[in-house]
Amino acid sequence: MHNLALELLAHGHHITGSDDEIFDPALTRLKQAGILPEKMGWSADKIHSGLDGIILGMHARADNPELLQAKSLGIPIYSFPEYIYEHSKDKIRVVIGGSHGKTTSTAMLMHVLHELGMDFDYLVGSQLAGFERMVKVSEAPIIIIEGDEYLTSALHPVPKFHIYKPHFAMITGIAWDHINVFPTFENYIQQFKTFLSTVLPNGKVYWYQRDEVLDAICKETNIAGGPYTEPSYSLTVDGVVVNVAGQEFSLKIFGKHNLQNAAGVALLAADLGIAPTDFWKAMQTFEGTAKRLEKVHDSERLTIFRDFAHAPSKVKASVAAVKEQYPNHHFIAVFELHTFSSLRADFLPGYAGSLDPADKAFVLYDPHVYELKKMPVPEKGIIEKTIGNCEEISDPKTLKDKVNAAISKTKPTVLLLMSSGNLGGNTVSDFV
Repeated sequence: MHNLALELLAHGHHITGSDDEIFDPALTRLKQAGILPEKMGWSADKIHSGLDGIILGMHARADNPELLQAKSLGIPIYSFPEYIYEHSKDKIRVVIGGSHGKTTSTAMLMHVLHELGMDFDYLVGSQLAGFERMVKVSEAPIIIIEGDEYLTSALHPVPKFHIYKPHFAMITGIAWDHINVFPTFENYIQQFKTFLSTVLPNGKVYWYQRDEVLDAICKETNIAGGPYTEPSYSLTVDGVVVNVAGQEFSLKIFGKHNLQNAAGVALLAADLGIAPTDFWKAMQTFEGTAKRLEKVHDSERLTIFRDFAHAPSKVKASVAAVKEQYPNHHFIAVFELHTFSSLRADFLPGYAGSLDPADKAFVLYDPHVYELKKMPVPEKGIIEKTIGNCEEISDPKTLKDKVNAAISKTKPTVLLLMSSGNLGGNTVSDFV
């Protein structure tokens, strides 16, 4: 939301906003731009007939006083994805969805188009090198959209990716997530079936073939496009070498899941007029995106990666990727239970075995977070028993000591920090 506010401000619009809390980096960026609200909270007085429109975030409730005032005055109200769709009605829309990997996949396509000098708009869920903001709205003929399956707003509680009506789409995989919104796996799968139905006539969809659930629902649609799998590859010190049609390309990214996604993105790029050779050449300079297997420290003694992984499929993929890339390192994995789904006792078994490749693993959870969400705090030992091959830590202050004690004194160590939160206040510098 704050990226969209900054983008619209840069185009000369008068922007105001409200929220109950604002944190960095949004706090600092809005303040520097001169549009940080003077006071936190909501007030109907801020809403007046002189406004041309309201862009509504997901976390504003239906009884929000500003929202009620906007409705009473008849001011046009858009959710974030509805606004993006209105802006892009006359563009070629490319939407990348999936339970995991959609941010990195979107970033890959953005990077390649940028490297090849193509003009395009975009919406992506992470900061990417070479791009000032995470949203761009302009007169470009193409828009690249990360298609999130989470809900749009209190006024229109449907998945965001149902709104965009793509010409071209990609689905990376399906693994049950957002259990607070989609209470059963069947209900979750239905959201992707609905997404497939929104693809425009004569549109195309690409999907990862080895995901059996995804492969089945895509084949049911009989839609144009097709499946993909990862290319042939070999490991290097800093990444991988992929072999495509007899040519080799050295990439700075690694992990089978990333190569799967790159193969799908290559098909989307081809539909936008980019030859496979040009795509893979441009991918050689792609270094990933923030908090997605992002290397944040590298020394002879210790290499540290920061990762946003929070759902079981994401944790499993990230752990497997690091183990494959660093087979001779001592491997420490840290995972924080932070999202609503991950805190659910009935969701916890989904993580079973996901940390097994690590030599030492810690699972951090904060009892206070459970209390705030009015959820029962796990009994001692339940997390270790359910997930396996891990030590549970309920006090964030002890994580630093535990990890530092686990760093090998005899061989190089690779440390993977996985969290959609902030690891209880611990930072990379605490482990260096």
